[in-house]
Amino acid sequence: AIIIDLVFGEPPIKFHPTVWMGRTIAFLKTKFKSKNAKIEKLNGVFMAIITISLFTIIIYLLLLLIRYYLGYVVYLIISIIILKTTFAIKSMEQHTIPIMESIESGNLPKARKYVSLIVSREVSKLNEKQVISATIESIAENIVDGITSPFFYYAFFGIPGAIAYRVINTLDSMVGYKDEEHMNIGWFSAKIDMIANYIPARLTAITMIIASFLLGKDYKNAWKILLRDKDKVGNPVSGWTMSAMAGALGVKLEKPAHYVLGDPMNELRVEHILDALKIMKLTSMLFLVLIFVLSFIYNMLVSL
Repeated sequence: AIIIDLVFGEPPIKFHPTVWMGRTIAFLKTKFKSKNAKIEKLNGVFMAIITISLFTIIIYLLLLLIRYYLGYVVYLIISIIILKTTFAIKSMEQHTIPIMESIESGNLPKARKYVSLIVSREVSKLNEKQVISATIESIAENIVDGITSPFFYYAFFGIPGAIAYRVINTLDSMVGYKDEEHMNIGWFSAKIDMIANYIPARLTAITMIIASFLLGKDYKNAWKILLRDKDKVGNPVSGWTMSAMAGALGVKLEKPAHYVLGDPMNELRVEHILDALKIMKLTSMLFLVLIFVLSFIYNMLVSL
């Protein structure tokens, strides 16, 4: 699945399960919206449970039937393809390269346009360093929800676990906001996404420090900044990997008027985006090894 991702990237939109999840959530959202705040909060719980259960059960039964009727080889091929859709490594690189090229060519408006595709903040007034910072922050944040968390739940619960996580994360990305439209319907989705990412985020941050050491980056500073700045973001998940990344690169990452992570030991440059991508890739591979070791130990203990 990883090889397919690195070679081919994402499948066409019309065949991507995450797109199907998004359309299902959008449909259910229109049905579960209510003028009564308490009812809407309860509906938000039902919406999440229905969506998670629907896709997890469908995938589980599909793989079960394929293995029974079509044999193990076909089952294995379909399993690989489905697993690939739950994570994205190459996609982040594909999104960041145009940002780097735009900055290097001196086209800041174009760089802002591309960075707006991977961050939710207002980008129209960002300067060059802030665009670079936003890009690196997005890479660090997406290591967890785009790569390591799906790996984590696959290792312990198989493909249904990875699919269930992908539904949870899609729910959060679509309705897990604190604005007036989503604060009631999306509160449960945001909460379970935070819970689902809690352990993977911490394991990922530690793995990032190991990756920083192997890549010759400032792993000691990564640990220092992680401990110091992990709570500044106001998010118990993304703060861990973003602060570790800032420390490893020796740079200051900043969301204007919200937070500042790391110390400006090095001036932010486009090259730091490439370094962040290298850390992301090595962290992903190391995390995979770590998780399967933990999974093996877990299965050994369960079988006793």
